[in-house]
Formats: sequence, structure tokens, C-alpha cells
Amino acid sequence: MERRSFVKHAGLAGILAAGSAPVYAQAQPEVKWRLASSFPKSLDTIFGAADVISKRVAAATDGKFQIQVYAGGELVPAFGVVDAVQNATVQCAHTAPYYFFGKDPTFAFGCAIPFGFNARQQNAWMYHGGGIQLMREFYKDYNIYNLPAGNTGAQMGGWFRKEIKTVADLKGLKMRIGGTGGLPLQKLGLIPQQIPGGDIYPSLEKGTIDAAEWVGPYDDEKLGFYKVAKYYYYPGWWEGGPELSLFVNIKAFEELPKSYQAILESAAAEANLDMLAKYDALNPPALRRLLANGVKLAPFSNDIMAACYKATTEVYEEIAAKNAKFAKIYGPWKEFRTAQVEWFSVAENRFDNFMIAAERAGRAAPAKK
Repeated sequence: MERRSFVKHAGLAGILAAGSAPVYAQAQPEVKWRLASSFPKSLDTIFGAADVISKRVAAATDGKFQIQVYAGGELVPAFGVVDAVQNATVQCAHTAPYYFFGKDPTFAFGCAIPFGFNARQQNAWMYHGGGIQLMREFYKDYNIYNLPAGNTGAQMGGWFRKEIKTVADLKGLKMRIGGTGGLPLQKLGLIPQQIPGGDIYPSLEKGTIDAAEWVGPYDDEKLGFYKVAKYYYYPGWWEGGPELSLFVNIKAFEELPKSYQAILESAAAEANLDMLAKYDALNPPALRRLLANGVKLAPFSNDIMAACYKATTEVYEEIAAKNAKFAKIYGPWKEFRTAQVEWFSVAENRFDNFMIAAERAGRAAPAKK
């Protein structure tokens, strides 16, 4: 009798309002995934993006959806994560897609190719320029559903044991360089090496390689490259805005509740934004520290940049002529790049160049008494 009276006076809406949250929470399944990273734990920036995803997913699901993160080599080799996701050894991986250009050069469009996009342009292409749809169509052959999940911003050109003044100075150098950046450099006589981040320093120290690039001042300082190579060049023209990706096994993604899918996508987008902001905040003081340690900072000469640009264009055309998957993306990618360069040459470029000149003039001006 008391129960009937309660229903009569409270009404159905009141009962649902009082009980819907706990019932919803209880209805969500417990999901436990493993994420294989391509990066060492010591790099809190690039490895840390996977932690950002894991923590956000857990917080948004009251701990129901757990993603355990493993550093490169803990579960599978750093460069073995695509195979691991494809074969469902793990549900997901965090990596730089261009590491897998050996499987197919088309992978690199999901990260960076030489003289490509900066970070903002890469995001524009992926989120609003059709890039993510083109990449997902390509990744289907590998059972992968991709989510942008990080960007380092424009990278440095790397550490060299000797000065690099001319194109001829590149000939015969053994250099650790990721992705497709090594292909045009091969045309100029350099010998590219693919080496995981955690193995670069010992290779440089032992002289197995003559030069190495990784990301930029903050990570490079952590990895200690300045101790064994003093010449630090810029820019990393092969990585104007390299995107890191969360690779998810398609079946595992499709089996998630729709709400979990949305949460995972949002967490990856947060990691994408967070990584770039973190690098932009941490690189300036790191560069100052490196210079204080005797590092010799210099730009690649215009002659070197021009030769690399020419070689890069030749490489693209050669690959596109043989690889239909690459050509399918290269066409719209190239059109989008042209439009982006035209736009950035207006407001963005003028603003940036003025600010650089103004800051330099301000530092050079004598202090008023």
C-alpha cells in the first residue's frame, strides 16, 4: 500500500530521476584493453599521450573501460605494433604511422611526409579536409581504425658529428631518420637508418651512425644527444607537423558500446591537442639549456633545402607511378597542401615574421637609463 502511494505521488519521472544514473552505470560493461606504444617511458611527451588517453577513458567511464599502456618493447617491438593490432595481439597501439612506410609508403600520409603540412595544417586535412576518411580506407587492409592522437609540431633537423655546409657533405653519412624522410636523402648520397627512440643514443655514441634526428630540444636533451654530437640543425623539413596515431583493431572498436567509442575518440583528440601544447611549452627552455651546454645551432642552407625539395618531389612522383594506394591520397593531399601554403603565406606568415623581427629588435635595443 505504501509503495503504491509512493508511485502515485512521485510519478514515473521522479523514479527515473532518482535511479537512472546508478542503473546506467551498472549497465556499462567492464572492458580491459592493452595498448602497445612505440615509445620509451622516459619520454613523457610522446609516450605520455597514451597515458592521457588511458586516464581520460577510465575517468569518463568510472573505471569501467581500462586501457593498460605498455612502452615500446614491453609487449611487442616498437616497430611491431601494426602487426600486433592487425592480428589482435593487442587492441590498440600508439605510434608514428610513417614508421611503417616499408610495408607501404602510404602509411606516411597519416603522420608526415617531407615538405608536407605543419601541425595545424595536418589537423585541418585530417579533421576537415577528407584525410581521415582516406586514411581509414587505406588502414582497413590492416584491420586498423585510426584516431589522431598527438603532434610534435615542426621538428628539428637533427644532430651531426660534423658541420653540414653543402649538399656534398651529406654523401656517405649514416643517419637515423624516421619515415619517408630518408628517401630523398638517399638520392643525395645519405644512408638512412630506422632505429627506435630508445636505441638512438648508443648508436650515435658508438659511431654506428654519424647523425640522428628525433623530435626537438626537450626530448633530444632527455636522450642526451648533445653529449656525443654538437651540431644541431633545423628545420626537420621531413616532419613539418607529424601526427601520432592511436591504431585500434577494427573488431575491438566495433564491439565497444557507442558511448565508449565516443569517449575513446574524445580522449584521442585531447591527447592530440595536449602533446602539441606540451612540446610548445617545453622546447624553448630546453633549447636554451642545450645552447648553454655548447651546442652549435644552425639552419640547413638554402642550397641543401632546395636540393632536398627537388629530390622529394621526384620521390613522390616515382612512388605514385607504381603505387595506386599512394597515388589515390597523394592527389588530394597535394591540392590541400597548395591551398594551405597559400593561406598561411598571408595572415599567419606576416604575423609570425613581424613578431620574430620585433622580438629581436627589442632584445637588441639598449636599455633605457
